[in-house]
Amino acid sequence: MNWYYQFGQWEYLLGAAFIAAYILYIIRVVGAAQRMGIFASVILAKFIIRTLYFALIIIALTGPSFGKETREVSTSGRDLFLVVDLSQSMNATDLPPSRLGRARYEAGRLLDRFPNDRIGLILFSAEAVVQCPLTFDQNALRLFINSLRTGLLSGGGTNLAAGLRLALEKHTDPRNTTLKNTSKAIILITDGEDFGEDFREIARNIAGNGIKLFTIGIGSEGGSKIPAGKNFKQISPGQAVVTRLERDQLVRLSRQAEGELFEVTPVQNDMNRLFAQLRKVDGQLRDTRQTDVSANKYYYFLLAALVLLALDVTIAVNTIRF
Repeated sequence: MNWYYQFGQWEYLLGAAFIAAYILYIIRVVGAAQRMGIFASVILAKFIIRTLYFALIIIALTGPSFGKETREVSTSGRDLFLVVDLSQSMNATDLPPSRLGRARYEAGRLLDRFPNDRIGLILFSAEAVVQCPLTFDQNALRLFINSLRTGLLSGGGTNLAAGLRLALEKHTDPRNTTLKNTSKAIILITDGEDFGEDFREIARNIAGNGIKLFTIGIGSEGGSKIPAGKNFKQISPGQAVVTRLERDQLVRLSRQAEGELFEVTPVQNDMNRLFAQLRKVDGQLRDTRQTDVSANKYYYFLLAALVLLALDVTIAVNTIRF
C-alpha cells in the first residue's frame, strides 16, 4: 500500500504523545465510570469504537492507495528535469526534518501537479549523475525521489554548474528525437552554497536554448548547523559549520538564465507560485495513452468510519441513576 501523504519525524512524535495521553484519558474515564456505578464495559466499548473511527479518518486523510486502475492521459509535451542538490549542507535542519527531507516532499508535490509530463531526475554534489531519465512512469520516479540522501554521491563539496550542465546536455541531445516540439524546463532545488566553477556561461546557454530555469532556494538565511552523527560538522574543534541559504547567489543565477527564484523557507513557501509558472510553459500535444496509476481508496476507510460513528451514536450511556 502507498500513501499520498507521508508522515515525518515530527508527525510520529506528536502521534506517540497523543496516543500516550489518550490511554491515560481512557484509564481515568473508566475509573470514574466504576465509581459512578456505570458498566465499564459499555464505556470501554464506546472508546474502542471512537478510537477505530478516528484512526480510520486519519488513514483516509493520508490517501491510502493500493491496486491499479487504468486512465487515459494526454501528453502535453513538457519535459522537466529535476536537478537536486545532495551536498552535506542539505542535511541542515532549519527546515524540518531537513532541507533534503523538505526537498523530497516538494518534489513529490510537483509530481502530483504534473502527471502528464515527462520528468527526469538529476543529482549533484561534487559531480552530477542522471538518476532517472525523462519518463512518464511517476511510480518509479517517486521511488527514486523518496530514496534521496546526501551519501548517494561520492566526494564532498558542491558543483551546481555540473548539475545544470548535465540537464542542458540531456535537454539538447540531438540523438533524442522525442525531444522535438516540446517545451523544456529545469527545476533546480538547492540551498545555493558553493556553486563550484563559474556558472554564468551555463546559465546563458540554458536561456539561449529556450529552456526555462526555475530555481527553488531551500533553507533559511539565518542558517543552521549540519548534523554529523551525534554531533555537528565542524570547521575546527569547538567551531560548528553554519550553513545558510545563499539567496543572492541564486538570484544572480536566475537572472543570468532569464529564470526566476522561488523560496522554501521557515516563513515562506513559493511552491504554489512555481506550479502556476510551470503551467504557463506551453507544451504541444503529442498523443494520448493508457497508463496504470495507483488508486486512492480513501473512501473505503471513510465509509467504515461513518458506520462506526453511527454505531457510536446509537450506544447510550446513562450517567445519572435515581
